[in-house]
This record gives sequence, structure tokens and C-alpha cells, in this order.
Amino acid sequence: MNAAKRREIFLRLQAANPHPTTELEYHTPFELLVAVMLSAQATDISVNAATRHLFPAAGTPQAIHDLGEEKLRVYIQRIGLYKTKAKHVIETCRILLEQHAGVVPQTREALEALPGVGRKTANVVLNTAFGQPTLAVDTHIFRISNRIGLAPGKTVLEVEHKLLKVIPREFLQDAHHWLILHGRYICQARKPRCAECLIHDLCEFKAKTL
Repeated sequence: MNAAKRREIFLRLQAANPHPTTELEYHTPFELLVAVMLSAQATDISVNAATRHLFPAAGTPQAIHDLGEEKLRVYIQRIGLYKTKAKHVIETCRILLEQHAGVVPQTREALEALPGVGRKTANVVLNTAFGQPTLAVDTHIFRISNRIGLAPGKTVLEVEHKLLKVIPREFLQDAHHWLILHGRYICQARKPRCAECLIHDLCEFKAKTL
């Protein structure tokens, strides 16, 4: 895919959704961090259902740490892997309190040092909470990047590096959200909704299937 096509793809996505954001519900960087940690192998819908009760009761590192692991489990028990996630969240709160004065750090290294926080989670927080031009490559973005020919790669990290190189800088801040939403609702895994796709004429997958 050439640069002109890539630019046109993001121009159309921007025109259709000028101000994209995550579907996770949050009010602070800390709430976003917790929500993203909980979202691993879970839907945003299930996470939001849990955090709507959790955050009003305990929305800071100190408050969640004070809850303790067992009480936190009660709030998130309908989310997959909730026992492990509760342990990681409590430990993360402890580290934030002891090493960062209760403030979510704004570097990938510091974020990835937190239990249960990998590169993808760190990138989401850096991009969505702090406005950094990062790209968190989830299953949707990985699929789309390979399927439509935007940034083919065999690994998540390879796709991330390629996307950062080929996406025009003016679109990098919002590209993560545009691609996730496109993959979630249009370019779906089993049956892409090509007839409803606003970039169908630019897509290499469509060309291959004609």
C-alpha cells in the first residue's frame, strides 16, 4: 500500500469520527489504567459494568489499595481472570503509592514495571490519558493492518513499528482508536462488513477477493 492510500484511509476515518476515544469509561489516568488492566481478555462492556460500581466507591490508588484484594474481587468477579487481575491491581496501587506519590507515570518504562501492565496497556495509557502518539496493537489492529495491507507484519511489535513509520504524524494521536473501532464494528474477524466500509476501495483484502 502506498503513502497516498494510507493518507486517504485516515482522512476518511477522521472525517467520519473527528474525535475518537476509547469505549472504556474513566475520569482520571488512574481509572483508565485500571480499566485497561481489567480489559485484557475481556470486553469493554463487562469492564464498564464493573467499574461503574468500583470507581465511585474507590477511584484512587489509596482507596483501591485500602479495599484489599478480596473486596476488589467482589467488584470485578464477572470479568475474566478476575483473581489474577485483582492481585495485579492491588500491587500496582501499592507501587504507585510508594514510588510515584499515587500518580500514574508518563513513561513506558515506568508503566511496564507495574504488575499486569504490558506494552499494549502502557501504550493505551500513554496515548489516551497523556496524548502521546503511541499505538497499542490489539487483535483488531493486528488483523486490520495485515488484512487491508496497511502495515503487514508477523508479530504485534512488528506491526506497531511499521504503523508508527507509515501513518502520517498528523493522524498518530487518533489512529489507535480509529483502527480499533473499525475492526470492532466493520472489519470484523470472521465476516468483514465490506459493503458498509468507508475505505473498501482502498483495501487490498477487497482487491484480493474480487
